Amino acid sequence: MHFRTFVISTALCLSVAPRAGAAIVEGRIIDPESRAVRGAQVVIVCGSSIAAAATTDAEGRFKTTDVAGACELRVAINGFAAAPVPLDLAPGGSPFDAGIVRLAVSAVSESVVVSAAQVDVPLSQASSSVTVITASELRARQLMTVADALREVPGLTVARNGGTGALTSVFPRGGESDYTLVFVDGVQANAFGGGFDFAHLSTDNIDRIEIVRGPQSALYGSNAIGAVVRIVTRSGGPIRGDATFEGGSFGTARASASTSGAWKPWEWGAGVERLVSDGFNHTPLASGEEVVNDNYERTSAGANGGWRDANGASVRGDVRFERDDRGFPGPFGSDPGGTFAGIDRVSRGRDDRWIASIGGTVPSGSRVRTHGEVTRNSIDSAFQSPFGASDSSSQRWTARAQSDISVRRGLDLSAGVEFQRERATSTFITDSSGAELPVDRSIAGYFGEARWSGMDRVFVTGGLRVEDIRRDALAGVSQPFSSRPDFAAERVVSANPRVAAAWYVRPGAGRSTKLRASAGTGIRPPDAFEIAFTDNPSLKPERTRSIDVGVDQLLASGHASIEATLFRNVFDDLIVAVGRFQQSSQFQTDNISNARARGLELASTLRGRARTLNLQARVGYTFLDSDILAVDNGRSAPPPFEAGDPLIRRPRHQWSLDLTAAGTRVSGWIRGGGRGRVLDVDPSLGAFGGLFFARGYGVWHAGAACKLTRGVELFGRIENLFDRTYEDTLGFPAPGRGAMAGLHVAASR
Repeated sequence: MHFRTFVISTALCLSVAPRAGAAIVEGRIIDPESRAVRGAQVVIVCGSSIAAAATTDAEGRFKTTDVAGACELRVAINGFAAAPVPLDLAPGGSPFDAGIVRLAVSAVSESVVVSAAQVDVPLSQASSSVTVITASELRARQLMTVADALREVPGLTVARNGGTGALTSVFPRGGESDYTLVFVDGVQANAFGGGFDFAHLSTDNIDRIEIVRGPQSALYGSNAIGAVVRIVTRSGGPIRGDATFEGGSFGTARASASTSGAWKPWEWGAGVERLVSDGFNHTPLASGEEVVNDNYERTSAGANGGWRDANGASVRGDVRFERDDRGFPGPFGSDPGGTFAGIDRVSRGRDDRWIASIGGTVPSGSRVRTHGEVTRNSIDSAFQSPFGASDSSSQRWTARAQSDISVRRGLDLSAGVEFQRERATSTFITDSSGAELPVDRSIAGYFGEARWSGMDRVFVTGGLRVEDIRRDALAGVSQPFSSRPDFAAERVVSANPRVAAAWYVRPGAGRSTKLRASAGTGIRPPDAFEIAFTDNPSLKPERTRSIDVGVDQLLASGHASIEATLFRNVFDDLIVAVGRFQQSSQFQTDNISNARARGLELASTLRGRARTLNLQARVGYTFLDSDILAVDNGRSAPPPFEAGDPLIRRPRHQWSLDLTAAGTRVSGWIRGGGRGRVLDVDPSLGAFGGLFFARGYGVWHAGAACKLTRGVELFGRIENLFDRTYEDTLGFPAPGRGAMAGLHVAASR
């Protein structure tokens, strides 16, 4: 308790220190043809972090908040790059004119990355394995869901149980489906225990998606065990409004509208979306049965607003609501074990999700900034099955305080504290009287991070977070098929370090070579069902140890890039049913299972111009070698697995290819992706029904867009271009060939 008081008191003291004078930076950004660039993000990098940022207006002009010291000006806009502009800004000086900055076509674009450190850093200085997908890329490739965008990220495996809205899981570098921590506008969106269904996360109104691969528990604590996906919605910049209408095959229709902008110190963003789809309904099966109960609908709305003054002080609030409703007809595809009993006409689920946050930043002089934020995440689910109705919920409150200190040029420190209070309930988690019994847990995280840069070529980050995880007492239950003794309150303290470094062996705008490496640990505390359905009063968090090394090479005067990363993960303390391993544990379930994964991630981008066309090609490939290991104090793996089996639904080979061509009015693209065969479980009975291999596949999509007039664009696409029959998950068919067409309208000033 004394440590908590010290951290918060220090943050409050720093926040009231007087602010020294600084300078405003202004200038203009133009493209290779000397035209003004609107919407480019300009960042001022001082040492190892971003000190100020601004967005260009219709004339390409920008003006930052106050900043001082020896810094660099960098420009972030997709498809282009500019050489850093050195700045020497004297405190209290007059506005500094950076002049005209000309962009060049580049395979690697600068970006602001929030997820790779405790502060915003430029992508060029990130030492982790980071991928940034921008709004312009999402729109150009007509990617309607975040899950579809993640399919093109090396190291991530996306598995969807059927058509639109079906359960969608992401496996990071061989990790489990609950090993990816998801943030939406800074709010952790995962359920209690780390679970997250990517089926319902639309790309509408998204500014960018950041993906950091590898454990990040040193930054974010619990659940950041395999990767972090951060969604940042649009806010601020030039005032604009967008509306999209589209419809097509499988009875699918979507409408959305959004707005964002800034006026003086105020900025905002808001969006709404409605989607409906019939899915496979009315599709005949070989048995003569017709698919029903496969329709899906989703409604979402979100808004954010904030205030920022010229000194860098700011306040921001966010709120988002989403409701989805879907039927579950069951696995009507491959049935290797002959266990499918027919279409489920009853099972249906509905989810209501709320996230909200409010926070602010207070600068203290030119060297210290203090942040504070409170967030709320709520998931309420209702499910109807042939066995009756059930419901569940997951609630989380988070409060966080952090101070960032610029010690000297090239050395920055961050320290803070974060508190979480979370609760999970379910119809199936009860006490002996049959009443619902909540599972409550508190987590306190104490963290620190140091960032050092040298000669603008070496960037090192080291951090440590200590998690104090406390589960409340839980009353026991005595039932014929499930019994649990009374659990006393339990406490687990876990320290998770992380270190990462990047070195520009050969710096330069067109032929740079960057080496990077990172190592760290991650943890995932048990979820509510793992806690409730065991007689083990002290289940520990699952853990991973990870290391990766990589190289980023820029070629052909910046028009081509190659990224290669080798990684190795070791997963320990996995929670499994003990079964026949009585020599390993006295409980029904315990932390005795283990696994490992190692592999290679490759990504390449090529950008160029042919006459009036801007051309781009992206290629991605992942090689993954995974093994289920023997349990602790045993020689075999949990049944039905054998030691040495690959992890289920983790392909050994996975690839993606994306080609785009964009002219003044017309653009087109073709995108492909696929994987090799994977080990899977029986579609109806799961692991109890045995193990089977699911076939590999390759599938292609194509689309085009035409600008009818200023701000009005007609677009269309064909999904599953060659009508390939395939399954992401064994037993759950993916949709066949389908077409979508729509209209996008945008207005700005």
